[in-house]
Amino acid sequence: MAGMTTGNTSRADANRRHLIDVAHAELLRDPDASMDQIARAAGVVRRTVYGHFPSREALIGTLVDEAVRTLSAAHAAGRAGVADPAEALARSVLAIWPIADRYRLLVALAQRTVTMTGIRERLAPVRDDCAELIERGLAAGAFSSALPAPALAHVHEQMLFALMEAVNDGLLPAHEAGRSAALTVLAASGVPAARAETLVARASA
Repeated sequence: MAGMTTGNTSRADANRRHLIDVAHAELLRDPDASMDQIARAAGVVRRTVYGHFPSREALIGTLVDEAVRTLSAAHAAGRAGVADPAEALARSVLAIWPIADRYRLLVALAQRTVTMTGIRERLAPVRDDCAELIERGLAAGAFSSALPAPALAHVHEQMLFALMEAVNDGLLPAHEAGRSAALTVLAASGVPAARAETLVARASA
């Protein structure tokens, strides 16, 4: 009986994973994709989709939660073991940008349903980690800002959202956006341009 339960759970988890992957692809292709469209693309009936996600908004919320978890892991990995706060900041931005780029259209879509307040709440742990890093950098003289660390972390977050929108609107080439994001965040932290270029080049290599 226990084995049967485990098997059913595994299948349910696999079905949910499949629906999440298909929904992400469909919503990137068509931001107005309905639950019916997602069900057809997944090869299931609509009732199956609703069995996992009670509404389209809940499905989008799940996708946003997954994006935030992936971004948090990348942020931590990017700065791990790097003592210099400025280099850690550059590496963390470069690490999270591919995740942000993958989900940037989804974030624009989520703003219609999850709202920016909901997205900011989900990002609070990442923002707190950034504030800690900025605090350390300010104390060490690696950063210079008229803003306290928590406010500067908030500014960084909003700048990254703005850059995602710039890519969505065709104002910034996607292949240049990661480097641009890192340089922009370092500049906002008071890192001199020449040093910022060196840090980003090193981190990119």
